[in-house]
Amino acid sequence: MKLLELSGVSKRFGGLQAVGDMTFSVEKGEILGLIGPNGAGKTTIFNLINGYYAPDVGDIKFNGEPIQGLKPFRVCRKGLARTFQVVKPLGRLSVLENVMVSAFSRTNHLPEARQIASEAISFTGMDAWRDSLAKSLPLGMRKRLEMARALATKPELLLLDENFAGLNPSEVERTIEIVKKIHESGVTILIIEHNMRVIMAISRRLLAINYGMKIAEGSPQEVANDPKVIEAYLGVAHV
Repeated sequence: MKLLELSGVSKRFGGLQAVGDMTFSVEKGEILGLIGPNGAGKTTIFNLINGYYAPDVGDIKFNGEPIQGLKPFRVCRKGLARTFQVVKPLGRLSVLENVMVSAFSRTNHLPEARQIASEAISFTGMDAWRDSLAKSLPLGMRKRLEMARALATKPELLLLDENFAGLNPSEVERTIEIVKKIHESGVTILIIEHNMRVIMAISRRLLAINYGMKIAEGSPQEVANDPKVIEAYLGVAHV
């Protein structure tokens, strides 16, 4: 079953074609990795999916319903959440309070929001930090808080944008475990990641883009060995 579908999606900023004729789908229950060099258009695709940008042309469907042009909060309420590459928690609020803010997308009742937030915090292994101010967290914990905030919206599809960037090896391993745990809980995942070891370990299928265009799609091994992908990353064709 196709949970998310993009058909002929394009986005231009002035003279820059950020995304061009993008067509792909995410199957319910899978982990799809989105890869490409810096500036390839990956985060722009996320911004189009979650409503931060509206596509110039093309269709975006979630659970069979068009979502292009909807505001991000409406997309979120349909069950599609995301994290951000640059994490910006509410610094003067505690970890619990930060996650509760997200939980209010699902309830108007304070006790229920607290319960949802507490579950997301425990799920991501942040119980020891729940009363800490967000601004006091080290990078690894801020990245984890970003995931907890997204999970508190109870997503069916989670978009992960560079959640491993800047982490040390032990943090990377722990975050891989959390991502796998999220997937095992029934959440479908679309993930952007530059760390190829991570993306190969997590994803069942990869989509490679460059200059806003799809250049390869398939299993991690197929995509990693595709001449167009090698050329995009290394600047030379595979020989």
